[in-house]
This record gives sequence, C-alpha cells and structure tokens, in this order.
Amino acid sequence: MTEQSAWSFADDRGQLAAADRRPARVLAYVQAGATLWDYGIRPEGIFGSGHDGAEPDRAKTGTLPLDTVDYRGAGDALDVDTLLRGRPDLVVAVSYGHGQLYGLDPDTAKHLEERVPVVVIDVGQARTLDRVAERFAALARSLGGAPVPDASGELHAARERLRTAARAPGAPRVVALSPAGPEQAYVARPQMWPELRVLAELGIGLVSPTDGAGVNWATVDWAEAAALEPGIVLADIRSNAVPLHGITDPVWGAAGRGARTVPWNPEPLCSPQAHARFLALVADAVEEAAG
Repeated sequence: MTEQSAWSFADDRGQLAAADRRPARVLAYVQAGATLWDYGIRPEGIFGSGHDGAEPDRAKTGTLPLDTVDYRGAGDALDVDTLLRGRPDLVVAVSYGHGQLYGLDPDTAKHLEERVPVVVIDVGQARTLDRVAERFAALARSLGGAPVPDASGELHAARERLRTAARAPGAPRVVALSPAGPEQAYVARPQMWPELRVLAELGIGLVSPTDGAGVNWATVDWAEAAALEPGIVLADIRSNAVPLHGITDPVWGAAGRGARTVPWNPEPLCSPQAHARFLALVADAVEEAAG
C-alpha cells in the first residue's frame, strides 16, 4: 500500500478493514446500503436478512435507486459466490452485538471475509442512535461521501418540533408494535430500541408492555395491545410484518378508535435526513392527536 492510495477503517468489532485504494464497489446489508446512499455512496449491491425475500423490502431501502443497485437476495439464497457476483471491493454489514454479521450464516461470513474486506457497524440496543449515525457518517466520509447540505439542521428542527409537541396538553400515549397476525402482536419494549429511546428523550409518552418473556418484544393478543390505550401506534411496515390495516379484530378496532398510525421501520436508516423524516411523521401525529 502507498500513502497516497491506502484506505482503512476500524469497524465496531475493533477490526481494521484495509485496501490499497479507496473502495468503489460496495456491497452492503440493505439498512447500511440505504444509509450510505444518503451520503452519496451508491452501493453496487445489497442483501437482506432471514426476514426478507426474493425482492428487496421497500420499507428498508429508503431512496436507493433499485434499478441500478443489484439485490443479491436473503437468507438461504446467500452464499459467497452470490454475494461476490458484482465483484465488490468492500462489504458493509451490521451487527446486533458480538460482532456477528446480521443476515449471513457464520460460515458464509467467514468465507466472505477471506475474500474481501468487511466493515461491521454495530446497530444493537447498547448503542445510541446518534452513535450509530456517527459511525455511518465516518464510514461514508472515508469512502468519499458527504452529508446532504442542511440535513443536520433539518434533524435539529425536527427534534425541537417533536419536543414541543410532546409538551402540549393532551399529548397521546404511543405504542410501537409489529403485527404478527390476526391473533397476536409483538409490542416493542421501548428501552431496547435506539430510535424509540430518542422519542422518549424528546418527551414522547411511549408505553411499555408488561414484564415477561421477550427481550425486545412482548408477544400479546390484540386485546392486550388495545388495553395499552394508544393514541398513536407506530406500526412495523417491514415486509415480514402483517399490515396493520389487515387486522380486523373487533376488540382492537374498538380500543383503537381514533388512534393514529405512523409507519415505523425497526431497522431505521441512520442518516440525518432519514431520522428527520421519521421524527416529522411522529410530530404530525402527536400534533393532530393533541388537537
């Protein structure tokens, strides 16, 4: 490597990814690829997790130009040859702690790292959303990307708007959940989700399910979900979740009368503009609910 062309980046496992020149063909987990795109880095390919299917999940892809970004697939469809078919010179993956590459079989990940540099960003519950965003921003800069002008200002404005809305009399109770089907829902434990902790820090009244089984989610029936009396429901819109509008349980309907629904992606893009868009949607709903 030469001083003029060498590239390296220390990832969240404490491992150094290095190359003799700055990578230009990035393969990324879909969440990472969509975030990097917001900094001007177009990945040559993306891959999903075991929750995903043969087509990319539009809830996770943000504004990625899917006509020019190759989706490699997900789950059992992913092997080293499939992942490397676009000749990437860098792989960007995410981890939920312990350094394991999310969405990839450990053996596949091992053989992948033998062939190409890999950077892992930790997006797990131990991280704040700001810290995750900082890490993606640092990686994007190292790859030649830059933030959109005024994106940080838009995020600050969105935070302050939501903070003000949360202080208003009559601010609603908020429940985050992922519909599992006509009988059950997974209700998020807010303290386990970095983006939900941001809402709580801004004063939003997030409602926690009762203690019990499940670290990140509590599995409840719709009557139990309704008993939480949400004025706003943050509904998981990923493709593996059942659409909330498809739930016809009458108990839920009665309890949810007047409840506003905000689309929520539990695998959020970590750019300032993407975070600002989500906060603005929550602020819209809080302001409407408060009258």
